[in-house]
Amino acid sequence: MALSREQIAKRVARELKDGYYVNLGIGIPTLVANYVPEGMEVMLQSENGLLGMGPFPTEEELDADMINAGKQTVTTLPGASIFSSAESFAMIRGGHVDLTVLGAFEVDVQGNIASWMIPGKLVKGMGGAMDLVAGADNIIVTMTHASKNGESKLLEQCTLPLTGAGCIKKVLTDLAWLEIEDSAFVLKERAPGVSVEEIVAKTAGRLVVPDHVPEMTF
Repeated sequence: MALSREQIAKRVARELKDGYYVNLGIGIPTLVANYVPEGMEVMLQSENGLLGMGPFPTEEELDADMINAGKQTVTTLPGASIFSSAESFAMIRGGHVDLTVLGAFEVDVQGNIASWMIPGKLVKGMGGAMDLVAGADNIIVTMTHASKNGESKLLEQCTLPLTGAGCIKKVLTDLAWLEIEDSAFVLKERAPGVSVEEIVAKTAGRLVVPDHVPEMTF
């Protein structure tokens, strides 16, 4: 079975480390806020100017003025700070974010990422993605392995306009955890019940498959 949105967020949360400053992109990455390991201190940043973001609010906690970059209502943790988007992007561009988690349309074996537009379709804006991939060394891309038509999103070369070049090393899809090494995707883990053969069939870019590929556990 392919991973659910929540399972993808849980798997990303295992990559968090105590003391990290983390930026969560719009979509699945925002769910990671709900799965920060207990006892771990992580400061979640939203590029609209919030550091110290907590889990999504309950109905009692909901404050319509407290939103993340995706305009979703959020909570804040003790010690949180609110500031202008200019200061927020200074933090991003200055390399002060330890981990960035964002979505993508395509990733290729050179570590290129396309995430901000599909030609001919409505473009709401590129958001902070270009700054995030340029300003961070540690980036995890979360995405579906293939499109609804079954076309692979893990390519030999991106076909859509790039957000960043040579910046991606880790990709988590609904089927697998992969890392990019020596111009190839390396299969590190697979979703529970998903075969290596299915992952191979749905990966268009060069793929290295080790002798043993463990299943993720939740």
